[in-house]
Amino acid sequence: MKPSAGRVLIFVGDDYEDLELWYPKLRLEEAGFACTVAGLDAAGTKYSGKHGYPCVSDAQVRAVRSEDYAAVVIPGGWMPDKLRRDADVLRLTREFDAAGKLVATICHGPWIMISAGICRGRKMTSTPGIKDDVINAGAEWSDAPVVIDRNCVSARRPPDLPAMMKAMLEHLTRARA
Repeated sequence: MKPSAGRVLIFVGDDYEDLELWYPKLRLEEAGFACTVAGLDAAGTKYSGKHGYPCVSDAQVRAVRSEDYAAVVIPGGWMPDKLRRDADVLRLTREFDAAGKLVATICHGPWIMISAGICRGRKMTSTPGIKDDVINAGAEWSDAPVVIDRNCVSARRPPDLPAMMKAMLEHLTRARA
């Protein structure tokens, strides 16, 4: 097993959707994965979720190396609209995808994938509010709780988190073996 096989990166920024960050993080840790939460500012920065739940970052995005991780999780909320403007966030997202590593996203999270240019030719879902954005980026959008296409797992909204996590854990367990 590669050392990176047990590690997952999670993006964070102000106005992240609280459940879409914390549910995957806690479930992944429960399954034995080490999670690193990375934001644009220095490690130790406190970010506030849309519903006020705080998250302190473990790392700064620009210091993260994709080769140290098996997957990236892109939570939704309004955060992805801010993070997709950062060159290092886009670079990391492209690197995970190019390496065939898991890219998991929910709700407004696909905005980062759209800006990274990795949606074309994929089957995906998202919150219906950005359905047109996903389609205009070249993906085939589906109104389903979770869509799995190669190394990408996408989900619509918080009630879909159990289905998303099941798909993510199955993918990561195969990659870990």
